[in-house]
Parts: sequence; C-alpha cells; structure tokens
Amino acid sequence: MTVANKVAGNMNSWSHSRAVDFEKCKRMAFLKYVKRIPEPPRPLKPGQTEHANDRGSRVHDGLEQFVRGSKNFPHEARHFRTELDAIQRLFQEGRVHLEGEWGYDRDWCVADYRSAWLRVKLDALVFLSETEAIAIDYKTGRKNGNEIKHGEQLMLYQLATFLRFPQLERVHTELYYLDHDELTHRVFTREQGLRFKMNWDKRGTLITTTQDFPPNPNRWSCQYCPYGDPVYGFPNGTGDCQAGRRA
Repeated sequence: MTVANKVAGNMNSWSHSRAVDFEKCKRMAFLKYVKRIPEPPRPLKPGQTEHANDRGSRVHDGLEQFVRGSKNFPHEARHFRTELDAIQRLFQEGRVHLEGEWGYDRDWCVADYRSAWLRVKLDALVFLSETEAIAIDYKTGRKNGNEIKHGEQLMLYQLATFLRFPQLERVHTELYYLDHDELTHRVFTREQGLRFKMNWDKRGTLITTTQDFPPNPNRWSCQYCPYGDPVYGFPNGTGDCQAGRRA
C-alpha cells in the first residue's frame, strides 16, 4: 500500500453498479462515490440526440408508467409488447412490484434503502404464485461484451429476491434486451440461489471496508474515465487522475 493510494473515507454502501466500477478501477470509484466529484458534461457524438444513459433512463421511466396503466408505450420496447402487456395486466391484479428500491444491512436483513449497506433496484418483480416469481431487468444498448456483467447482476438480484420474500421457493430471472429482441432466462430454487450469498458478501465487504484506492491504468479502464486527462481518456475529463498517461 502506498501513501498516495491510502485515502480518508470509504464506500460505506454498495450496489452492483458500484461493484463494477470498484473492480474496474478503485481510484475512479473513490473519486465518484467517496469524493463525489461530478462527472463533466459529455459531448454528443455525430448523429446522437441523447446520451445512452439518458436514453436508458427515459425508456425505463416510460416502461414503468406503461405497466402502471399509461397508454403511451416506448417504441424502443416494441419487440417485447406481448410480455409487457401481460405485465401490465398482472400489475392491475396486484401481482407486480415495480422499480423496487431494496435495501439490506450488513447481515443481509431488509433495511431502509437510503441508509442500507447493499442497495438493489429491480425493474419489475412478477409473482406467478405465492412461492414463485420472475425478477425482470430491462436493458437498452448492446448485449455483446456485457454478458458476464449482466449475468452477475441477475445472480445478485435473485439472491436479494429470495432474502426479501422468504415464502418464495423458485425465482426466474429475465433480461429484456430491448434493442436486440433477445430475452435471457434462468431459474433458481431457493437452495441454489442462496449459495451465491457467500461470494457476494466477500465482494461487498471488500468494497465497503477498503481504504486503498490505487488506479488501474490500462486502455479499457482509462478510455472512458470521466476523471482522467482529457488528452488520454474522456474527451473532457476532469484531470483528477493522471494514471491514464501511462495506459
């Protein structure tokens, strides 16, 4: 551990997205979640009318409103109209939880989302019966290259679902790749699903206790980092991290 990498403060809460950032580059995670340095505005690429994350938020919000009963249906989800019509009907029957902001404390017990150790946000949870449910996450953008990350996300989501609803005996996980007309599906029994708890506990503990945040300079980590040198990374990076000069 070097003096330069040991910093004051730590990430006292985590989520899947925070885990991805932390494991990609600890220094970037420190600047983003501990120091809370705002990301600079990003220029749109030629032909773009909105950034990918803004588009994703817009589509997710539109789908939530549709399932709640709105007649406006996001065009980006057109490939999944049949599934979403069914979810809308089930919501009216009280069998769907939407945009659940779930919190868990250090012992993996249900806690307030705002002060939780672990935070999980699921797009939709559909109850097929008292003992069986489907955890659904909507994805915009590309699938290729994200399969491992998205698969891990569902592993955490099914675990969180079993812990939150002890009556469940079986949980299905589904990813709707809206831009590609692809759906991935996997099913877990309670015994299978809870086996992932130990691994996620180790990862979450490391994320929330470390005070050593070294950079991880390489082309993949630095190329889109908002805190790097504008010349070597993000087009208008803040320059809070200079490690990218060696990437």
